[in-house]
Amino acid sequence: MKFPKKHLLTFLILLGMLAGVAIGEWVFVYSSTEFATSFAQNVKLLTTIFLRLIQMILAPLVLSTLIVGIAKMGDIKAVGRVGGKSMLWFFSASLVSLFLGLILVNLFEPGVGIKLNNVDTQTASELVQSTHGFSIEQFIQHVFPKSIIQSMAENEILQIVVFSIIFGLAMTSMGEKAKPLIHALDVVGHISLKMVTYIMWVAPLGVFGGVAAIVSKKGLGVLKIYGTYIGSFYTGLAVLWIVLLLAGFLILGKRLKELLKRIQQPLIIAFSTTSSESVFPKLTEELERFGNKPAIVNFVLPLGYSFNLDGSMMYMTFASIFIAQAYDIPLDLGTQITMLFVLMLTSKGIAGVPRASLVVVTATCAMFNIPPEGIALILPIDHFCDMGRSMTNVLGNALATSAVNKWETKS
Repeated sequence: MKFPKKHLLTFLILLGMLAGVAIGEWVFVYSSTEFATSFAQNVKLLTTIFLRLIQMILAPLVLSTLIVGIAKMGDIKAVGRVGGKSMLWFFSASLVSLFLGLILVNLFEPGVGIKLNNVDTQTASELVQSTHGFSIEQFIQHVFPKSIIQSMAENEILQIVVFSIIFGLAMTSMGEKAKPLIHALDVVGHISLKMVTYIMWVAPLGVFGGVAAIVSKKGLGVLKIYGTYIGSFYTGLAVLWIVLLLAGFLILGKRLKELLKRIQQPLIIAFSTTSSESVFPKLTEELERFGNKPAIVNFVLPLGYSFNLDGSMMYMTFASIFIAQAYDIPLDLGTQITMLFVLMLTSKGIAGVPRASLVVVTATCAMFNIPPEGIALILPIDHFCDMGRSMTNVLGNALATSAVNKWETKS
């Protein structure tokens, strides 16, 4: 029986994930600590190669497609209208994610009575130090670029978005004179997407390397130790998915099923590599194939990667209050709600920062007199939680883009 070619890559990605779990667990159980550490370091190079290949085309893809998207909208009013609808979805989804996390972490109380015996104090110390200077100034620095070349080199998506919006609006005002450059950038965007089709065949190896590396170091046994926390968090994500899919169904109707089929590969890759960024190019391609206007996709999706991280929002709520519960620090309802709004605002200022969610949680804990070193409690299973939150971020942005496209089509 011949395997359908269109599903071959998805099959290989799933196979890579399962092989990573099996081999990683075998190394963890049957080898020495020294060998496991060396194995994890070496096999993770496969993931590094895949992610670097994706990062290589991310900046030129975002820059070219967003500028062309704005230029094709035709005027500033259209850009403002689409931007307003996008932000309405983004902030509504963020608030829903945060409040669902707040309700469920208080309902399940995963931090109550936890034994503090499996912590990574060294990494926690590094994260605490990285939050020094976490301020309005840092927020501004991550929003407004001082050099678009530097922003592209560092893959600062939000900065690239800001530059592209201003450049695209200026280009639109130039009329006929700008058409040759619009065409050239359009070609750059299509070439970048063509490169994605080649790079995606490296994804199974990247998935295998990432999963095998974390399992060989931590072992699947760590899931038992933090069973309540992981179970509570994934229950929260399941509820969030139901809410998001319900909203998507109300807007897209029966076409929601088709959208989910389109994005199943990006969802699997984001889950197994713990990187929603790694699927940005592929997600762009699939959303356009779904029927969304390229101008809408190219404008809304980059914005979503900075402002619409639904899974990360829920995770930050869980992690912050979990640490408070573990240290037996009571937080009244008013304090918790204040914490949610702080999380929503501070998370927008660190797009592109490594381990961004953990940095935000660490800084927020310090603001509310919760020991920031408590981040060490969740480090052993952060990778496993990151799988779910990355996958949810991809779903949220796919739904947001498709919803805004539907609203624009009606208007």
